[in-house]
Amino acid sequence: MKNFALIGAAGYIAPRHLRAIKDTHNNLIAALDKFDSVGIMDSYFPKADFFVEFERFDRHIEKLKRQQNVHLDYVSICTPNYLHDSHIRMALRRGADAICEKPLVLNPWNVDALSDIEQEYGQKINTILQLRLHPSIIALKQKVVAANKKEKYDVDLTYITSRGNWYDISWKGDASKSGGIATNIGIHFYDMLSWIFGEVQENKVHLREKDKSAGYLEFENARVRWYLSIDENSLPKEVQEKGQRTYRSITVDGEEIEFSGGFTELHTKSYQGILKGNGFGLEDARNSINIVHAIRNNGLVTQGEKHPFVR
Repeated sequence: MKNFALIGAAGYIAPRHLRAIKDTHNNLIAALDKFDSVGIMDSYFPKADFFVEFERFDRHIEKLKRQQNVHLDYVSICTPNYLHDSHIRMALRRGADAICEKPLVLNPWNVDALSDIEQEYGQKINTILQLRLHPSIIALKQKVVAANKKEKYDVDLTYITSRGNWYDISWKGDASKSGGIATNIGIHFYDMLSWIFGEVQENKVHLREKDKSAGYLEFENARVRWYLSIDENSLPKEVQEKGQRTYRSITVDGEEIEFSGGFTELHTKSYQGILKGNGFGLEDARNSINIVHAIRNNGLVTQGEKHPFVR
C-alpha cells in the first residue's frame, strides 16, 4: 500500500483521483485545497487529514515522516494549470513521485526545467493522458499503424462544451492561468493526435478568441482541421434543438470515431500503469505542450484549410 497526498481536493477532477487511489488499494494520508467543499472525501478516505493552507499541509507531511516514519510515495495534483509546476516541484522535494493532471505545465521550457529537477531528486513525474488508454483511440492507432497508408489522413476535430458565466470569473477564464481554450480543453486531443499521427509539421491558427479557437495542424500522417469552443452559440442547430450543451466529433477520412463513453475507468487505468512504473512522463507530454504554446503565440492567418465552423 502506497501513501498519497492530494492537492486540489475540491476541484472538478479530484474525485477521479480519489477513486483511482482507492481502487488501486492505496492510502490517502493528506489533502489540500483553499476551498473546503470536500465532503466527497468521505466516500473514499474519511480518515485523511485535510488542510486549507499549504504551509500546514507541508508541515504535516514533514511531521509524519519525522515523528511516525510515514513516508509519502505520491502526490496527486489537481490544481489550476499555472500551479502545476510549483506543486510538482514540492512533490519531488518531499521524496515523492508526482501524478499531475494535464496540461502538465504551460510552456515548453518548464518541461526542460522539470527534467533537471526530476534527475536531481531521483523521482518520477507522471501525467494523466487518459485518451491513450481509451479502447476506441487505441483501436484507431492500431488501424493507422496496420494500414501503413502513404497518403495523409484527413481529420476534423470539433469539440464544443458550453460553459456559463462562472467560467470567466474562475481561473479558467484567465489565459495567463489556464493557457486559454486550446490549452484548457484541447490539450488531451492534441496529445491524442500526435500520439496517433506523428510529429507536427505545420501549425496554423485561424481563430483565437476568449471563448473559441480554431486552426489547422499537419502531422506526419494526417491533416487536421480543429475547432474548440465553450460558447453554446457554436453548437450545431440540431444539437441546440435537443437541449444538449456539448458536441464532440472526430472524423478520420469522413468516418466518425465513437468515443463518447468509456471514460469512467481511465484514471484508475492510468494509476495502475503508474504504480507499475509505466506511467506517461515528461517526454510523453512534450508534443502537446509544444502544440498549445504555438497556438497561443503564433500569429493568426487567414489562408489555408479551415474548419467548416470557421467559415
